[in-house]
Amino acid sequence: MAESDRSEGLAGRYFDAAIDLLRQVRDAEGGRITAAGRLIADTVAAGGRVFSFGAGHSSLPAQDTVYRAGGLAVMNLLTVPGVVGVDVRPATLGSALEQVDGLAAAVLDTSPLERGDALVIISLSGRNALPVEMALTARALGIKVIGVTSVAYAGATTSRHSSGTFLKDHCDIVLDSRIPVGDAELTLPGIDAPFAPASTVVTSAIMQAVVATAAGVLAERGAQPPLLRSGNVDGGHEWNGRVMREYADRIFYRH
Repeated sequence: MAESDRSEGLAGRYFDAAIDLLRQVRDAEGGRITAAGRLIADTVAAGGRVFSFGAGHSSLPAQDTVYRAGGLAVMNLLTVPGVVGVDVRPATLGSALEQVDGLAAAVLDTSPLERGDALVIISLSGRNALPVEMALTARALGIKVIGVTSVAYAGATTSRHSSGTFLKDHCDIVLDSRIPVGDAELTLPGIDAPFAPASTVVTSAIMQAVVATAAGVLAERGAQPPLLRSGNVDGGHEWNGRVMREYADRIFYRH
């Protein structure tokens, strides 16, 4: 097989793997995704605040819902310095911080989150101290927690939290991304490690499906969902300015 044919074959295999995972999530998690969207709609309708959190690459789907064209203006990012994305140097520091006991409690104690708010916690493995403690502490404070994780990790790895539990054990709703342990979809003779992760594709789709459901539920109840428009279409900035003024007390990415 020519080199170009081999490369094109890998691309197709990756797309097929990602599409298969998306279909699995659609078919198996649809009811729970609807429940998660309804929980967020309930929170918005009650005047509550909505936050999303993820560490490392799991922060990418969380960020994708914040200040997003076509998304809810009231989605906020809960940030933990050093673990949002891979912008910290060295990048390995973020992985180390995920295993620090007490960090999540300190973050929540100084965050705007209050009883009755909603928090989406994204962690592929769900095993590290930070997301586990984040969920455990948030629920103790009366905050509703939606966990987005790969449940398979709980059966194949050990927890890094002192309780021995996983993120999935401390959520009001768990959305299983169905990502295989190791997060790599492809193998090839001559390449020693599996490659081509799909967790960001699948988890971002889950998050957007939840937000879309929340918007639909609000509309079904006769409420106009606080959606943002693209700033690159005529009138977009004016539209967004009006929505942000109306919901200013629940938007924290402008302060």
